[in-house]
This record gives sequence, structure tokens and C-alpha cells, in this order.
Amino acid sequence: MTPVTDEQTVPEGADEEPQPPVGHVRVVYLGPVAPHWDVQSDFGDPKLIEEFRQRTQARLVLLPPHDPQYRRNRERVARDAERENITLEWDLGVPEEVSVPSVAPARSEDADAVAAPVPDAPAT
Repeated sequence: MTPVTDEQTVPEGADEEPQPPVGHVRVVYLGPVAPHWDVQSDFGDPKLIEEFRQRTQARLVLLPPHDPQYRRNRERVARDAERENITLEWDLGVPEEVSVPSVAPARSEDADAVAAPVPDAPAT
């Protein structure tokens, strides 16, 4: 076994200062009908941005925000942007702190009372 040294555990470039971003991308949710996403850029090398846009579209193409796979792929897109030194912005059309409910609300007792059948009136 090879002993682990500090040189092996320090990530490459960890001692360098953070570089300014080379581009900016905004991922916009278009709505419930596919394609769900649009990738827009404010600045950056067009070739770099286009390659990033293609990878992002491939990960999100048929995934609306409430899909369980969306969360995993969103993290992959974020890591990709970090590796490429691209600032990433998400526009889901709702504030970030508001989550989309994934479970239907529980029925209340009032709903049972309203839905209960009404006995037939006696015939005259």
C-alpha cells in the first residue's frame, strides 16, 4: 500500500486565488409543456456557453421541477458550471424558498361531511 501524503490529498489549484467567472448562464423554466427549459447567457465565450447549454439541456430536457430526477440533475448542472467557472442562475418562476408540493393535501373531516350521502326524503 502506498502511504497517503499531504501532496496527494490537496486538490490541484487549491492554493490559487479564485478566478473571475468566464461566463454567466441563466436556466429558465418555461412551463409544464416540453421543452421545459431554456438556457440563456449574458456573457462568455460563445463556444464554451454553447457546449454548457447542450450538456444542461441533455440533463434537463424532459424533467419538470417536481420530478425526483430533477434535483439530482440540477446538482450535476451546478457542479458542471463550477468546474467550467461559469456563474449559474436558476429562474423557476417562483421564489427559491417556496417549494412545489409533491403530495396532495390530507382530507379534512369537513370534506367527509360534505361528501356524505344525503338520505332520500320519504315519499308522500
